Amino acid sequence: MPHIVKSTILDAPTDAVWAVLRDFNGHDRWHPAVATSGIERAQPSDKIGCVRRFKLKDGAELREQLLALSDLEQSFSYCLLDTPIPMFNYVAHVRLLPVTDGDRTFWHWESRFTTRTEDRDRITQMVSEDIYQAGFDAIRRHLKEAA
Repeated sequence: MPHIVKSTILDAPTDAVWAVLRDFNGHDRWHPAVATSGIERAQPSDKIGCVRRFKLKDGAELREQLLALSDLEQSFSYCLLDTPIPMFNYVAHVRLLPVTDGDRTFWHWESRFTTRTEDRDRITQMVSEDIYQAGFDAIRRHLKEAA
C-alpha cells in the first residue's frame, strides 16, 4: 500500500493559506490540473460528507468526499470515490501548521491507497509530483497573485 508524504513551507501566514484550502470546492481556482469543480446536491463545501465532482484538464472526471474538516487544526481529510485512474481506497489528509520564524506555513499532505502492482510506481509518482508538488507550486503563485 503506497503511503505518500509531502510537505512544503509557504511564505504566507497559515490563515491566508487556510482561507484558500478549506474551500473543498475551490481547487479549480488554484490547482493547474483541475478544470472545473462542483459540489453535488448543492451542499456547502465545508459540510462533512459533501462530494465534489471535478474534471481534470485532460477530461478525466473524479469524485471525492470530505471526511473531516477542522478550522481549529487547519486540517481536512478526504477520500476518492470515483476515478478512471487505477487507484483504490485513497484517503488523504492535509494539515497546516504555523512557522513562527517569518510568519510562514508548513503544509503537510499525505495519502494512502492501493493500486495494482504493475501500476504502483507510476501512480505513486503521479500523485507525488502531478498532484501534490504541482499543488504546492500552484498555491505559491496563487497566494502571490492574491497579495
